[in-house]
Amino acid sequence: MFSLLYGLWNYLFSHAEFHVLILGIDKSGKTTLLEKLKTLYSDIEGLPPDRIVPTVGLNIGRVEAHKTKLIFWDLGGQLGLRSIWEKYYEEAHAVVYVVDSASRNRFEDTKSALEKVVRHPDLQGAPILVFANKQDLPNAVNAEELSRYLELKDQKSVQLRVQGISAYEGTGIQEGVLWLVEAMKNNVRTLQLQRQAEAAVTL
Repeated sequence: MFSLLYGLWNYLFSHAEFHVLILGIDKSGKTTLLEKLKTLYSDIEGLPPDRIVPTVGLNIGRVEAHKTKLIFWDLGGQLGLRSIWEKYYEEAHAVVYVVDSASRNRFEDTKSALEKVVRHPDLQGAPILVFANKQDLPNAVNAEELSRYLELKDQKSVQLRVQGISAYEGTGIQEGVLWLVEAMKNNVRTLQLQRQAEAAVTL
């Protein structure tokens, strides 16, 4: 019986698509991350950093990582655009929250925006992967320091990880994505969203 259920579990998730939001305030490196994800996990070469412009609206990237199909939604992080984030929460399996770890003067702003994401009822149960980006810069704080500043260790009810990365160089990203895939596969929210999708198809 166990082997049958395990096989069914693997079958369902090998054919599932996971929707992941890429959030964070402006200039944190979200779109650079998305383009690097394309380079790392697909046959499509992502845009080089010098050709990337600030996102106004939505960028979408589809990749396959660790035998899992991922659809990333990169949303603009300017103050006037953050109000549209919540329109995408209900369909999201998880969140990647990107922080410019070299811009200490903006930590308070990013902390405030992240707290709203963590508390929002439409994201209840969603794993959150915080990328401490720009680790290639000499003045960047590491993941542990950033976690303390953002008070993330106090978020006991949230499945959360802080990972240091450089979206420019590509370092640290794959470790974070592996954690995210495993977190989504073993998550009650994923099963709920899957049942909703199956119910919609049968209507």
